[in-house]
Amino acid sequence: MPQTHPDAWIAPSAVVSGDVTIGARSRVLAGAVLTGDLGPVVIGSDVLVMEHALLRGRADHPLVVGDAVLIGPHTHLNGTTVEDEVFVATGVSMFPGSHAGRGCELRINSVLHVNSDLPPETVVPIGWIAVGRPAELFSPDRHEELWRAQEPLDFPGTVYGVPRGTSMREIMRRQCEAFGAAFARPPDAGE
Repeated sequence: MPQTHPDAWIAPSAVVSGDVTIGARSRVLAGAVLTGDLGPVVIGSDVLVMEHALLRGRADHPLVVGDAVLIGPHTHLNGTTVEDEVFVATGVSMFPGSHAGRGCELRINSVLHVNSDLPPETVVPIGWIAVGRPAELFSPDRHEELWRAQEPLDFPGTVYGVPRGTSMREIMRRQCEAFGAAFARPPDAGE
């Protein structure tokens, strides 16, 4: 069951479900989805979650957002840690096991890849990808270099719990099973 500080506010059209905690004076705007059905979501104080953002916790990678953070519209934060005073612009994606240090800026449509650490005060330019520990910044046109840095971070193992090369059929079977279990509801006593 979500826990919301009395000074926080959630728009009527936002969806907040599962193990979600929202701190003082934080705001969740229209159409945002905060789902702690598969793992915890913890939002600090004075956080603004803008329209249509998706924030998802995972059992092995809780989503933790510090204080004084802006989470822009159409963002995707999945099992990541965001320290205090971070600016997460429109369309940013942050993947499981990633970490953005205090005072970072992730600009429009940038990506913080799985199992990557962004040092404090780092700026990720518009559309760029941050990969590694510590993260190295790549422009989208540097795909081959990006892949060499990204491959050892084990996206399929971290996100889906499978080795690289597992078929999409198997990955999706597992994903549908996990989400089915998370959202299964016992029938009402009257049924």
